[in-house]
Amino acid sequence: MLKEGDPAPPFRLAADDGREISLDGLRGKHVALYFYPKASTPGCTTEAIEFREVKSEFDKLNAIILGCSADTVEAQARFKAKQQLNFPLLSDPEFEVIEAYGARRMKSFLGKSFLGKSFLGIVRSTTLIGPDGKVEKVWETAKSKGHAAEVVEALKALQ
Repeated sequence: MLKEGDPAPPFRLAADDGREISLDGLRGKHVALYFYPKASTPGCTTEAIEFREVKSEFDKLNAIILGCSADTVEAQARFKAKQQLNFPLLSDPEFEVIEAYGARRMKSFLGKSFLGKSFLGIVRSTTLIGPDGKVEKVWETAKSKGHAAEVVEALKALQ
């Protein structure tokens, strides 16, 4: 897992609108890179809407919100349009960035092993990256409800 002060792994991924977004292109801003299991599922929708609702706070704090999952660009575009999201959603179907940030781990279904087994999946988590490209804070696991507000508070504490 990444730790505070580590250099954030570089990335270049396609966003929901087809353009590429790279960490290098975001230098000088804070970046809240949050990972979620699957677009248009209930928990992921709740989390995305909460980030949408606090985007103006991120703007004031010189911060960018980026959502990321293994969904296709097309699925991300549908999710963004349906929920009227005001920030980019990144597509990582090869799990390169998801794994680099430690968001693909063994997990269980609804907190319980499924038929006695766990499985490899995307864990809802967030990495806050500073303007210098270093990790400022890591949430190894995050709840869908209330997490966006936690990220805002962490950003405020860093100002």
